[in-house]
Amino acid sequence: MATLHQRKNHREAIMKTLYEGMEGSGLPDVSGAKLRDDLAIPEQDLAAACTYLVEEGLVTVRWAHGDTPATVMLTHQGIRLMEAEEEDRG
Repeated sequence: MATLHQRKNHREAIMKTLYEGMEGSGLPDVSGAKLRDDLAIPEQDLAAACTYLVEEGLVTVRWAHGDTPATVMLTHQGIRLMEAEEEDRG
């Protein structure tokens, strides 16, 4: 099981990857397997992070069989949060 610090880092990395993916490719969703592999997040930790982000209203997930999400997509609220953070960074 991941530590609190690791869980926060996983959630932030997922949000950042989704946001950057939208800007770069314009695609609204990302494969859960791609997130898992690109971010090197264990499958159970990815599922936990995605569940948390869904409960916060920041992403939507289409679940496949097992713990890996089939696709993950930012919600409008998630996009607004990432835009606000980008503005804060200047």
